Amino acid sequence: RSGIAKGRARTNRLSASRTSIDRDSDEGEEGRDTMTRSGIAKGKNGGHVTQLRERAAKPSQRKGALGKRVSLCRSIAREVAGLSPYERRILDMIKTGGSAADKRIYKYAKKRLGSHKRALAKREDIKEVNAQQRAKQAGA
Repeated sequence: RSGIAKGRARTNRLSASRTSIDRDSDEGEEGRDTMTRSGIAKGKNGGHVTQLRERAAKPSQRKGALGKRVSLCRSIAREVAGLSPYERRILDMIKTGGSAADKRIYKYAKKRLGSHKRALAKREDIKEVNAQQRAKQAGA
């Protein structure tokens, strides 16, 4: 080998060993949240002995959570406007029932709403509406 090729091979070996060391230290940081540090410089839990502090929750972790105001607005809108025609049809499918009612309701809702998750959520929502109506009738 020429001197340049030897140098490259040596550099590649060094960089490979450095990356494996870096990876190990990255994995250790994830575990440090739960494990205490030992006070010894090296090792998985190496470092100064410190006390972990509770971190405040980030606002981004609350994203998508239903607030009081929004839930109130939605309930009032549902009360005033009632069900849309396709929701009424789903409600009718629930009432008539049948052997594969859940599957038919899901397929219909998925075609209308476009996604699996939304269809399942809508099916559960309309089932809840049906249960509320039945409870209201039983109470009256």
